Amino acid sequence: MAGLEIFMNEFLKKYYPDCIDLNEDFRLDLQLFAAEDEGRTEEPTEKKIREAREKGQVVKTQELPQAVVVIAGCLVLLVFSSWMYDSMAAIVKYYLTSFAGQTITTRWLELEMLKIIFESAKLLFPIFLATNMGAILAEISQVGFQISTHPLQLDWSKMKLDPASIMKKIFFSRQIAANLIKSIVKITLIAIVSYLIIKNDFDEILKTPDISITLAMSNILWTGFKIIIWSTVLLLILAIPDYFFQKSEFIESLKMSKQEMKEEMKETMGDPHVRARMREMQREILMKNMIREVPKADVVVTNPTHYAVALQYDRDTMDAPAVIAKGVDTMALKIREVAKEHNVELIENRPLARELYNRLDVGDIIPDDLFRAVSFVYAELYKREKRYKKAI
Repeated sequence: MAGLEIFMNEFLKKYYPDCIDLNEDFRLDLQLFAAEDEGRTEEPTEKKIREAREKGQVVKTQELPQAVVVIAGCLVLLVFSSWMYDSMAAIVKYYLTSFAGQTITTRWLELEMLKIIFESAKLLFPIFLATNMGAILAEISQVGFQISTHPLQLDWSKMKLDPASIMKKIFFSRQIAANLIKSIVKITLIAIVSYLIIKNDFDEILKTPDISITLAMSNILWTGFKIIIWSTVLLLILAIPDYFFQKSEFIESLKMSKQEMKEEMKETMGDPHVRARMREMQREILMKNMIREVPKADVVVTNPTHYAVALQYDRDTMDAPAVIAKGVDTMALKIREVAKEHNVELIENRPLARELYNRLDVGDIIPDDLFRAVSFVYAELYKREKRYKKAI
């Protein structure tokens, strides 16, 4: 013990001189639990998180898959317990009664071994299927469907034999501390649950010597089943705070320095995903602005279904009608719907609608060669308004 104490003192004096001295009062420097990469204070970008996900680094808690696997296995045992019991009883009965007068040969042993393997596989297959499906669903519910082979690749650059960093990760890691606390909490909860359930069923357990073997086994298994289920429920509850802790650790591990942020900004300017996203955002903004302008239109020229162009004319401020909104297919449908809601007239003119959409942008004035066609549209609009006034 003295030699170990001397070694630890020498190690801590060399790598952590201000942290712990075993010959003095116990003191702990909280800086040991700080992030390993100092200067990384910026929140990770969407690109950083996406790249981490592609490498298999995602936010998840191991408590949820573990709990789901246990519950799935227990439910299968509960549902198929009678069938499993009868099958195992039949196997035992067969081997207890078939050896009398049986000539044991190598061929016979091979056949019996194959029978045992087949029967065992038949009994275990429902449990195997349920637990694997439960594990897969629990993982997908947390991170979605993501396949990555990156965790299987060896990264020799990270394999550094640095005693200081190794000791720090072992003894002064937040993740290690959290796992230790979780293990203590789980053991404590399982112990409390087991004690309470056994205490409640203690009278039934004491009766087992006086009842049949089948009933005694049933009582004991039922008690064990309740312990497992209630312990698993507590694990599911424990998974909630653990998930948020894992999320915090995940974000902390991906934090970036200001220099990394600048470098990524330069790289992402040429990223096709970023450019596509920017174009999509620009289209969304343009669509919203156009939709807001449609109620101000005098008329909407339609194709009638594929194209829609909204025109507005103010004789005091405009030399000619201008395009204030245009769209094709879904956008055209939206323009027509908004126009109907605000009593803006829809006039069908297929060639003109297509020409206006292809040649003009939003805000453009009608060119001279389209004056005549547009004038007919406004003439039709005037006739409709005149008929409407007469009808009133």
